[in-house]
Amino acid sequence: MDSNVSKLIIRQAAGDDVHEMAELDKICFSVPWSEASFLHEVTENGLALYIVAELEGKLVGYAGIWLIAGEGHITNVAVHPDYRRRHIGEAIVSALLAEAETAGVFAETLEVRAMNSAAQGLYAKFGFKAAGIRKGYYEDNGEDAVIMWRTAAGSKEI
Repeated sequence: MDSNVSKLIIRQAAGDDVHEMAELDKICFSVPWSEASFLHEVTENGLALYIVAELEGKLVGYAGIWLIAGEGHITNVAVHPDYRRRHIGEAIVSALLAEAETAGVFAETLEVRAMNSAAQGLYAKFGFKAAGIRKGYYEDNGEDAVIMWRTAAGSKEI
């Protein structure tokens, strides 16, 4: 593990983080969210929880989840390409799931690109399992999404 990762700060996202989150989205995704979308999610959407990861004062990752009726729908997980393979994604997902469970969530779901085996592997580390396919889900290239679900320890299977 990179020695600097011990200096990683993971905290709840705030309005001041929105610009950097949107810039990171442009780097990480072919169809990025707008700054206005992030502002709404972070400051107005009462069902949303977003966290950010900072390393030496730089926002290097973020993740979000919608908390709806005891379930969580992970919206995005992003790590700056220069900071990948340093366990930052793992730290972000771990923190996000812990916050969701504290909020009473008993199951989480997400969609991930069918070709993104690295992300699927990350989610599998946390107990997510493939549960289906959304055909043509991604608007940029029509790629399918794998639907993954995870249930919290001690809860019933979906």
